[in-house]
Amino acid sequence: MTAERILDNARLVLSDEVVAGHLVLRDGRIAAIGSGRAGRGEDLGGDVLMPGLVELHTDHIEGHYLPRPRVRWDKTAALQAHDAQIAASGITTVFDALRVGMEETADIGLDDMREMGETIVAAKAAGRLRADHFIHLRCEVSAASASEGFARMEANPLLRLVSLMDHAPGQRQFVDISAYRAYHIAKFRFSEAEFEAFCAVRIAESERHAPDNRAVISARCRGLGIPLASHDDATLAHVEESKSLGVALAEFPTTLDAARASHEAGLQVLMGAPNVVRGGSHSGNISAAALLRAGVLDILSSDYVPFSLVQAVFQMSDSGLATLPAAVRLVTRNPAEAVGLLDRGAIAQGLRADLVRVRPVAGETPVVAEVYREGRRVA
Repeated sequence: MTAERILDNARLVLSDEVVAGHLVLRDGRIAAIGSGRAGRGEDLGGDVLMPGLVELHTDHIEGHYLPRPRVRWDKTAALQAHDAQIAASGITTVFDALRVGMEETADIGLDDMREMGETIVAAKAAGRLRADHFIHLRCEVSAASASEGFARMEANPLLRLVSLMDHAPGQRQFVDISAYRAYHIAKFRFSEAEFEAFCAVRIAESERHAPDNRAVISARCRGLGIPLASHDDATLAHVEESKSLGVALAEFPTTLDAARASHEAGLQVLMGAPNVVRGGSHSGNISAAALLRAGVLDILSSDYVPFSLVQAVFQMSDSGLATLPAAVRLVTRNPAEAVGLLDRGAIAQGLRADLVRVRPVAGETPVVAEVYREGRRVA
């Protein structure tokens, strides 16, 4: 028997327009799109119905696994708590960011990451999760262990995106190290002398290990067919290096020059939705709004606040920074296409019925009222 559901009386956010209409869902797919009311099914009361959000970069899961210093929570419970918040934020496809190449002061290690990756695989197979989960492996290339860490994670069947990061001070994200200083002194209670010594070690590690790790990991990704992302490119030289490595996605470029060069080279430019919501970068770098105005922003990621995606969409639309369809594309179709998920990301016949019902509130935070994954309500 065919499972059918009708969502009626909605403002449908299509690729290039918003129309008053209804959807027919059948067997987890969008079977038909109709204008006007169907006169049957579930009345959405004129709420906005948009595609399910596609999140490519969130390390939010770590906060559930490590809720307090030196406290490790059960991995499955932590994952389910993370998943529930992800789904309630309208995200129906999520790339959980795990990492390799941790510094010695980190509260988490490679075994934690490998086991968390295995937990995601098992939970997905068991049907425990509301959103559709994949893995984004963040590789800190300045660490000696980055390539070894990648080798221990590469067999995970959900690994679908890899990024190359280098957070050494004085370059990329931290050209201006005042934010770096404030963060590390507050977190580790460094004296000024201890902070300077810490920076010297990080810079030396980057110079020693980053080039080889970038080459090894990028070559392996090309061989495995895994999309590769750069991270915090700041200069034209950084962009040229990314192009030479086969990078397809430029995450969080820190300058307009780097973002424009990446975009012109065919790389998809990703920025953080918190940057939009807050009105700028917490590190003092280029704003996402500036890149959008320049026509070189392709994707938004929630980064560290899952709900920031839907907030950013309506903030951009309400302020006139982007039309609602254009804002929605940044968090749905564009990220889906960037990682080869062509079966989702738009309200179109035949695609997955991954949908979010949103109730906009003028001048206030929108309400995510319902979330559907493959036609089944999950939040």
